[in-house]
Amino acid sequence: MKNANSLLIWMSLVSLACSTGHAQGDYEKMNAHVGVPISVPLSQTANYVHTGSGVVTGAGYNFSAHHSVIGEFMWNRFHATEAALQPLRAQAQNLDGHSNLYALTGNYRYESLGKRFGYYFIAGGGLYYRTTNPSERITSGTGTTCTPTWLWWGFKCVSGTVVPNQEIGSAGSTSFGGNGGIGFTARVGEAPYRLYVEGRYHYAPNKSISTKLATITVGIRY
Repeated sequence: MKNANSLLIWMSLVSLACSTGHAQGDYEKMNAHVGVPISVPLSQTANYVHTGSGVVTGAGYNFSAHHSVIGEFMWNRFHATEAALQPLRAQAQNLDGHSNLYALTGNYRYESLGKRFGYYFIAGGGLYYRTTNPSERITSGTGTTCTPTWLWWGFKCVSGTVVPNQEIGSAGSTSFGGNGGIGFTARVGEAPYRLYVEGRYHYAPNKSISTKLATITVGIRY
């Protein structure tokens, strides 16, 4: 009887180990996602653009049920604030404008998934390319005091004064930057499709004025 009980215990342990191993190994090797971010400018960035939106998409490889790497592309469009446009309207009264932010990043994700809900942490870095796009070309005048607004639009300054006779249309700045955040998932339909909601912070030291954003993204992932 004692031997039978011992055998039963060992069989139970082996069965539990096998089922646990199966659960941990039950994951897709590849991952992909697409979502719509709502992007809130922070710090100095908020002086020049309003909250924007765009698209984010990516794909990667799952090393295990918990550890993944992801290549990601993000685009956001932001409308210029009145404060950013006002100094330039001396040259163009009906001036309008916007900015674009393109980010190409590599990221690491750690996640824990239940049958229905899950959560994850994500962080990474890469290239951030920001453009400023006035609705028409602007030519700087003489004796204009240099302020951060002029630098934002891509003008050059010398000794506290905007260099005269610069004609600027679209301007761009590329920088390495980083990001980090947390997300939550919920299973929709058949596995492995999941709805995700994610909050992330982005920072890139672009020329003259750094880019700082908080993004809230809703999307579908695989």
